[in-house]
Amino acid sequence: MNGIDLRSLLADPSQAGTYFVDARDRLALAEAATALDFAVATVDLAGCVGKDDAIARLAGALGFPDWFGGNWDALADALGDLAWWPAAGHVVLLVNAGPWREAHPEEVLTLVSILDGAADAWRSRRHPFWALWPVPADTLEQLAP
Repeated sequence: MNGIDLRSLLADPSQAGTYFVDARDRLALAEAATALDFAVATVDLAGCVGKDDAIARLAGALGFPDWFGGNWDALADALGDLAWWPAAGHVVLLVNAGPWREAHPEEVLTLVSILDGAADAWRSRRHPFWALWPVPADTLEQLAP
């Protein structure tokens, strides 16, 4: 992310949302978020076998409370709350997601929709919520519109 002030970008809730990013920028993004006192969670999707596994990994990485129901609706509700994880902003890094993304495109679309919905809800409260999918540069080029 040459020439981009990552702190300013991440601090702006109007820009927050779900994005595929160059994997080489993962550390710099996490460091910028940490410098802003944002909560940062890394969700490792290596070997993920489906929706239930992906949801469980998200719940574990974000420390969801006991009331979490373990389905898409519950995920949307939990991401819209985050009272148990107070911070100036939130960054979720979805790493090693390539094989899961390719094997389960419908589930990925659902997850992206839920993450975007959470970003929209938090944006209305002027709170940055980012879901970032670090991918290799060549994959990023393929994903570009």
